Amino acid sequence: METTLHQLTAQPLTAEAFRPFGQVLGPQWDGKPYDGEDAQLKLDGGIPRFYIMQLERKGRRFDRITRHLACTQCLGALEGKAWLMAVAPPCAGAAPDPSLIQAFSIPGDCFIKLEAGTWHAGPLFETDVINFYNLELSDTNVVDHDTCNLGQTYGLNFEIV
Repeated sequence: METTLHQLTAQPLTAEAFRPFGQVLGPQWDGKPYDGEDAQLKLDGGIPRFYIMQLERKGRRFDRITRHLACTQCLGALEGKAWLMAVAPPCAGAAPDPSLIQAFSIPGDCFIKLEAGTWHAGPLFETDVINFYNLELSDTNVVDHDTCNLGQTYGLNFEIV
């Protein structure tokens, strides 16, 4: 199938803009009581896994988008490096609506929490290597990794500009 390249403009990350997909979390003072501004996690379906994930250059293009239905996922870059993420809201079907895919520029001083079922492509970036902390379940990438090939499904490839 022939594919069309669709460009997405990366918007600045704000809590309000990202709310349909999850949460934006930044530094907070030690001793602050737990409240709704803290990560609202869903990790009760297995053993949580928190690790440093090392990724090599991903560029700005993608043709696949993934979701995890059983848990939330938290991602953040170490060393203050900025990165990109494309997201689409959770849906009941086997593929997201491509018109709902949005792109965000994620600064290196915060992390994002993806709601269970949020479609995501990334982290994407153009530097050689970025280390990310990643919080998900220990078997997320084995039993809860639902991927849609956007090229095959819709004839679309995406590029974040």
